[in-house]
Parts: sequence; C-alpha cells; structure tokens
Amino acid sequence: MFARWLPAAVNTRPSEWSRAAIGMALGTMLSVWFCGYVFGMDVAQHLIGPLGASAVLLFAVSSGALAQPWAILGGYLSAGVVSLLVAHVLGRTLGSACLAAGIALMLMCWLRCLHPPAGALALTLVLADPATVAMDWQALGPVMLGAATMLLSALAYNNLTRVRYPKRASEPMAMVPADHPPADSQAITAQDLKLALADMEGFFDVTPEDLEQLIQASELYAKRRSIGEVLSQRAA
Repeated sequence: MFARWLPAAVNTRPSEWSRAAIGMALGTMLSVWFCGYVFGMDVAQHLIGPLGASAVLLFAVSSGALAQPWAILGGYLSAGVVSLLVAHVLGRTLGSACLAAGIALMLMCWLRCLHPPAGALALTLVLADPATVAMDWQALGPVMLGAATMLLSALAYNNLTRVRYPKRASEPMAMVPADHPPADSQAITAQDLKLALADMEGFFDVTPEDLEQLIQASELYAKRRSIGEVLSQRAA
C-alpha cells in the first residue's frame, strides 16, 4: 500500500526541466505584466496563481490534452462565466466559491476543455480582491487576456525551443504510414485505444494517438533487441 505513494520515475532530462522552467517564468511574467498594464496590477496579481499553474502545463507537459489551446481558453472562459454567475446569485462566500469550481469542472468536461488551473480561477474570481469585484462582468477581460497571452507565449517559446505545440488531435503516426495499415489483424489501433480509454471511465491526460505512437515505438525497440540477440547468437 505504501509503495503506491512513491513517486514514479521521471522520463525527461534535466535540460528539458530547465527549458520548461525558463518558459514558465517568462510566460507567467509576460502574462501578468501585460494584464497589469491594461487592467491594473492589483487585478493582474490576483490572477497569478491560476496563470502560474497553467504555465506548468503549457511549458512542462505541452503534449497533454489538458495543455492544448482550447483547454486553456475554453477552461478559463467557462470558469470565469460560472464563477461570476454564482457570485451574483449566491454571494462571495467560501461555499459559493467551491460550488462554482465544481460547476466549472462539469462544464469544462462537457465542452471538452478540461484545464485544472481553471478550477483555481473559479475559486479566485468568487473570492476576489476589491479591484476585481468592482469590475463585475468586466473581470472576464483580464481573465481572457491573461489566458491568451500565456497561450501565445507557449506557442512562441515551445516552437522556438523545438517542442511542437499545439498538438493536433490526430497526429499521423511516424512509425506506420497512413497508407500502410498494420498487416496483423490483431494489431492495436487508435480506435481500439479510444474504446479502452472509454471503458476505464477515468481522466487520463493522454490521447489515443500518443498511446499508439508509444506502442509502435516500443515494438520497434523490441524488434531491434530481438534482432540483436539473434545476431549475437550467430556470432557466438
């Protein structure tokens, strides 16, 4: 039981950690600064928590489904609208803030734009600072400006540092050309993976295409290992 609490191995190199860390710092600073320049620093600094959390996703795990453009834009918009509606109807209390976060989660799932930092945004907007409260519905302005600036920062930085972003929903597989389907009828396909993920009925920040590519890469390494073992046996 206690072994389940141990952290999993990290498969990225320290150079990738540094790349993501620099991008996160620059993206957060630019988003807050630009938002503060337009709407005032008091309002912008109140949004720094959700923006910083979004930066972790967009720069460190940019291939995940939770870090794609529609996730951050749709997630922030959903959380912003829900939180302001709840604040108008139920007031700005801890209970209403938590309710707004829960409703925002359901809306994001329905709109296919699940973005965890948007849950923090819903809490933040309900329990907002006086400057943000005074803006009322205009508070959506700094929210979406911060999200858009963060997204543009990720688009520029990731691609300049040779990390392809955003990732299309259906990337063509590099291992198997689209016009050459697997000859084995028992081979796992993207459709099989979609059905398997649906059966598991859980949240997984990975696409069927990512899984298919991982399986194909693993099969390639297994074939190379098998050929190497055969050649070594013949040489012996």
